[in-house]
Amino acid sequence: MIDSLFNDYKALIEKRIDELIPQTDQKYAKVIDASRYSLMLGGKRIRPIIMIEFCRLFGGDVKDVLDFAIALEMIHTYSLIHDDLPCMDNDDIRRGKPSCHKAFGEDTALLAGDGLLTEAFSIASNTKISPERTIKAINVLSKMSGFYGMLGGQAIDLSLVGIKPDIETLRDMYLKKTGCLLRSAAVIGAIIAGADDTDIEKADQYAKNTGLAFQIIDDILDTVGDQNLLGKPVGSDQKNQKTTFVTLLGIEKCRSEAEKLTNQSLEILDSFAGDTTNIKAITKYLLNRNY
Repeated sequence: MIDSLFNDYKALIEKRIDELIPQTDQKYAKVIDASRYSLMLGGKRIRPIIMIEFCRLFGGDVKDVLDFAIALEMIHTYSLIHDDLPCMDNDDIRRGKPSCHKAFGEDTALLAGDGLLTEAFSIASNTKISPERTIKAINVLSKMSGFYGMLGGQAIDLSLVGIKPDIETLRDMYLKKTGCLLRSAAVIGAIIAGADDTDIEKADQYAKNTGLAFQIIDDILDTVGDQNLLGKPVGSDQKNQKTTFVTLLGIEKCRSEAEKLTNQSLEILDSFAGDTTNIKAITKYLLNRNY
């Protein structure tokens, strides 16, 4: 079921990406080509899928949320382009292919990331949902992407190179760097569908738990994962002298923590009145994935 779900959603999402960011022969074609290259490298499209599913959970329609979901994927992709740069994690491979800066040069990759971030908000502001919900959703997207969200988490990450942080500092960094975009997916999906504040708060807590579990599994895979499946080198955290949950807790305790967080997420899903079958399947997949 999960493979079919992902394939159907990926086809829908990538068709819309192609419509929103068409190929061009104009003088800025290179930067747009670089942006499209990174957007179309593949990936599971977890964040846009979660946004769509939370919108549907609360009675919304895919057409109402799809462009917001694309905007979120663009922001996620910009973060990956910049994360791979030599001044950041210095990774040459992303999803089994050359990173954006290896394929197009560092200068173009930097601009491609900037362009995706900027264009994302243009797309989000042009949806046909009500102005009130649009503003509320854009506010969430910007906060979750900015200084006190994903970007802030990346800043904390850079500050910890060569330093062994305690578990709470690491948890805070993960909740921002990885968790905030997943939070924006669940919360914006709920907002667009018109969910009440109580359900929006529960959606947010679901995503906090799921996002932290997601990053813990990433730490495990960076240590013992299969590079051919992951599509990127393993051991990059050790190479960059980064402390991770695996460093502090070991693999078995990490698995136990990820399972606990996932079970908490599933309990939250059980509290909703709507059909959570797909979201539960995705949540369990994220825990048990091997890439």
